[in-house]
Amino acid sequence: MSTRTGICRIACCCAAGFIALAWLTVPVARSQDRSQGRSMVITRGGIVAAESPLAAQAGATVLAHGGNAVDAIVAANAVMGVVEPMMNGMGGDLFAIVYDAKSGKLYGLNASGWSPAKLTIGYLESKGIRKMPEFGIDSVTVPGVVDGWSKLLARFGTRKLSDLLAPAIGYARGGFPVAEWDTEYWRQAEPVLRADANLSRTYLIDGHAPRVGEVFRNPDLAHSLELVARGGRDAFYKGAIAADIVAFSRRLGGPLTAQDLAEYSSQWVEPISTTYRGWRVYELPPNGQGIAALMMLNIMERFPLARYGHNSADALHVMIEAKKLAYADLLRYVGDPRFSRIPVAGLLSKHYAALRARLIDPARAHCDVEPGTPPLRTTGDTTYLTAVDSQGNMVSLIQSNYNEFGSRLVADHTGFVLQDRGALFNLDASSPDALAGHKRPLHTIIPGFMERGEERIAFGIMGGFNQAQAHAQFVSNVVDSGLNIQAALESPRFRQITFKGCEVAMEGRIPQSVREALAARGHRIEVLGDYSAVVGGGQAVLRDFKTEVDYGASDPRKDGEAVPQPLP
Repeated sequence: MSTRTGICRIACCCAAGFIALAWLTVPVARSQDRSQGRSMVITRGGIVAAESPLAAQAGATVLAHGGNAVDAIVAANAVMGVVEPMMNGMGGDLFAIVYDAKSGKLYGLNASGWSPAKLTIGYLESKGIRKMPEFGIDSVTVPGVVDGWSKLLARFGTRKLSDLLAPAIGYARGGFPVAEWDTEYWRQAEPVLRADANLSRTYLIDGHAPRVGEVFRNPDLAHSLELVARGGRDAFYKGAIAADIVAFSRRLGGPLTAQDLAEYSSQWVEPISTTYRGWRVYELPPNGQGIAALMMLNIMERFPLARYGHNSADALHVMIEAKKLAYADLLRYVGDPRFSRIPVAGLLSKHYAALRARLIDPARAHCDVEPGTPPLRTTGDTTYLTAVDSQGNMVSLIQSNYNEFGSRLVADHTGFVLQDRGALFNLDASSPDALAGHKRPLHTIIPGFMERGEERIAFGIMGGFNQAQAHAQFVSNVVDSGLNIQAALESPRFRQITFKGCEVAMEGRIPQSVREALAARGHRIEVLGDYSAVVGGGQAVLRDFKTEVDYGASDPRKDGEAVPQPLP
């Protein structure tokens, strides 16, 4: 064999080997070339997605032992109230959308609490108060979550409440190591917690906020959960817990009475919806802000966002301007429908959206957007978690104290903060959200749901008035950009913080060239971190009924996880 022939053979073998190696490595490289940080959870069993892996695991374990999605979500929600007490718990409110796979129907539950009967504009004015208090006893409304659990389980549940509360009781009494995001929330609130004896005793360890991995226990909360486990919702609204809350309110000169708690009941409501490029998107009706997400989508549908490109300057400009228009109407028209006439059908009409969309100048941001005049036909801080079971039942649930640590009040012996949801009322008697006794305020927390053909997605993103605009962005990510639910959650988001003005915050992953193009149109940009809590954290599950496969997603902006149902 000549040297040349040998060299050729070696070269050919090397070339063939290189080609084979390239053939093997190129697809792998391409599969890793993506913008999302984690994969979806995919299983033929159920999934629970929550802002804490401990909560998601508690729910997934319920599924493994034969419980359904509603059973799982109650167990997970109870654990969330233990491990993330600044955001949610038994002192807060709850909203849920339930998809019943057998009937193919959606059910909505509004478990938002009402104001004390004596908490009126005149009552506050008699105390010299001219602005709705953000914290303190006069911001407290009746908590709705425990009654919400009761209503969900009575209609759809298959397990006893006592069994479902067991994991939460175990973590409250035995303790749990505090996670990273929650440590930061706790640290920021430390001065507030130190200033109140009950807050300090309940939420600080030797006078300091829990550090990452430090074990936190809440024996008072464990006792309250045990009372509810034994006595059901009446233990909270008519029993020892109610007595503690009422005595505490009386000591602080507050208006809450035993009757306010005893007479409270959450309500089943019909979800409202709109279509968006072939999908139907559902929210709950007012008093929540979900209608604003649907109004945004109706306006966004008038523009070719897919052609503009995902998170391009043109697409973001339209979405930001649509947000301003929708939120102007939200503030003008939405309140408790038992107290005011809300033009739901008019606000959701495609014709009205077309009129509002004409107000968007493609070259310039509007800094002072006014509400519109829809047709007057009428129709009858936070944690989000969601679940799907192997039968296809799905729950989209959101729960909150409103501000972190709510009203910043803990009634003696209870172990949980009372929410400050009353802060969302206003003292303008002409407003649909004017303060009145036994009235529900304009509410920020909203669960979401969307469907097309055989696909169903339960989703939600927490974060005060960020939520409706975040819902619209998530839907657009899925529909306009074709992202899977994990990528859609992770995608960088904006938050238009004010109801008027051109200030808008957006995550740093949105390219500088896009931010500069938006600034040239008049948007005043605040750049956030790459994964900012300001734009909220979310969870999502998807069920493909054709293949009977479930998909789960969890937002990296929280400590959470989508946990698949383990084998029994």
